Amino acid sequence: MPIKPITIAGWLLLYLLIALLPMMIAMGIERPEPRDLLVEMGSMLGLLGLGMLATQLIISGRHRWFAAGVGQDNLLQFHRRTGITAWILILAHPVLLMTGDQQFIAWLDPTEDWLRASGVYALALAVTALIISSLWRKQLGLQYENWRTVHAGLSLFVVAGGLGHALMGRHHTDGWLTQILFIAAITIPLLLLLETRLWRPYQMQKRPWRVVESENTRADSTDLILVADGHRGMNFKPGQFAWLTLGSSPFSIQQHPFSMASSSSNPGHLEFVIKEAGDFTHYLAKVKPGDKAFLEGPYGVFTMDPKAKRRAVFIVGGIGITPILSMIRSRLVEHNQSPMWLIYANKSEDEIIMRDTLEAFTQKLPLQVLHVLSDPSDDWMGESGYVDGDLLDEYLPEDAEDIDYFVCGPPPMMDLVEPELRKRGVNICRMYSERFNLV
Repeated sequence: MPIKPITIAGWLLLYLLIALLPMMIAMGIERPEPRDLLVEMGSMLGLLGLGMLATQLIISGRHRWFAAGVGQDNLLQFHRRTGITAWILILAHPVLLMTGDQQFIAWLDPTEDWLRASGVYALALAVTALIISSLWRKQLGLQYENWRTVHAGLSLFVVAGGLGHALMGRHHTDGWLTQILFIAAITIPLLLLLETRLWRPYQMQKRPWRVVESENTRADSTDLILVADGHRGMNFKPGQFAWLTLGSSPFSIQQHPFSMASSSSNPGHLEFVIKEAGDFTHYLAKVKPGDKAFLEGPYGVFTMDPKAKRRAVFIVGGIGITPILSMIRSRLVEHNQSPMWLIYANKSEDEIIMRDTLEAFTQKLPLQVLHVLSDPSDDWMGESGYVDGDLLDEYLPEDAEDIDYFVCGPPPMMDLVEPELRKRGVNICRMYSERFNLV
């Protein structure tokens, strides 16, 4: 659903309260004597950076109480940007300290205190490794599963090490009450990280799923169907996604997000259409009926009410078709005859996922499907190029208050389509979007 301004404001307020908590504790319990301005600025930036890094553990933990109404793709973008900001603050922290008082240079001298100096260097390197590996994971050739494990380990080390570093500084963390509150403020995010990595998989193993079908389909994709094994399944809204783990145990580094492609009417029977993209997805060729699987979810605010009597426009690229399949199938189950338009962008005919299924939908529902290919063959008779304003003007109905717009796909396509919809006067409250770049 479109994010309400009050939701954004409330979420940002919650984020600021958590991120600023270490600084507020340091300044509000037993305020020490002020030092040189640059020294105090460096100290505050260090505390703020530590608070932001600790909050990163909460942002990435898929906690519903923290992410409700915001959307995981939006949280991921925020997570990346605030991570860079925290990195800059952490690096500015020693520079300002040593500029304001050269005695702090001793913190870098292993001959003065080997443990203290080693900790400073290790923390700086670990934070830098976190940022670089996150921003350029694909360029560095890091498989997602390996990166995820390293990322969690580095995060745990940086936040725990940062806590120890702050307590070692003592000036702003002296006094037993300050230290207890400070330790609690940083330990809680650490415990939430452990909850995500340990307790949640423990709960998931009580609700296993079983593979009933794994079939290779067109466009290097796999149609994977799971049934609940000994439980009622997962209630979800059309358009949502879940984190999938294949294998005998949910305690695995191989966990990836995939949108449900099935109707939301049967929570115990879920279908996923997964495109081959290296890393985890190439293991799908080995999956066979009877294998175990585990799901964590549902997540996402890119949803539709299949009973609502509203017209719908879907503008989709590549594997972004999967949540739309769930929406269309759910409308079919509800016998909802509201008109729908689907503009589906791909590179070539061979990359059109579930093409026959989409054509079958047009026989059962008032659905118009338009394929747009950026690199078509010579005998292609349909639209070619990219989804731009001229194409939208030609094929979409005139905008009205009873039309909802669902845009899903790779960021370049969405960066082109979303401004064009706004130019057409589409109210942002009727524009739903999700970017397929969570991992």
